[in-house]
Amino acid sequence: MVTVGGRNSVESIRVWLDDVRDPEIPVVSITDLGILRDVRHASDGVLEVILTPTYSGCPATETIREDVERALREHGIENGRVVMQLSPAWTTAWINERGRERLRAFGIAPPEDAARCPRCGSVSARELAHFGSTPCKALYRCNQCDEPFDYFKRF
Repeated sequence: MVTVGGRNSVESIRVWLDDVRDPEIPVVSITDLGILRDVRHASDGVLEVILTPTYSGCPATETIREDVERALREHGIENGRVVMQLSPAWTTAWINERGRERLRAFGIAPPEDAARCPRCGSVSARELAHFGSTPCKALYRCNQCDEPFDYFKRF
């Protein structure tokens, strides 16, 4: 464990939190999705983890909070504080390249200008349902290979 002045370094805490997965899409971490906004030591000495949910009504938000708190406790931080920051609002532009690759490999088209089939790469697809397996995804069918796939909607 890396400490600075008797405290865990922000860099080491970010590494630990990179293991916290999105409960709805477990192939991506909260870091991959850009949900993890900041890690800092507050003026009162308490470690704060700043999260921005994908949207204010996301059903996974409380699970993510609990998973972050558990990760902190597992690394000896008992008094960590998770802060939900709604502004600025989360955007799919915050998904990092590793997250986009992980989504694609899992069969989910990452947010792009067009819904690209994660199986064959075709951009010729049609929307079957505006909501897929979660509210942040839509269900598409590829016109090239005829396979259905989730498309992570752009926000």
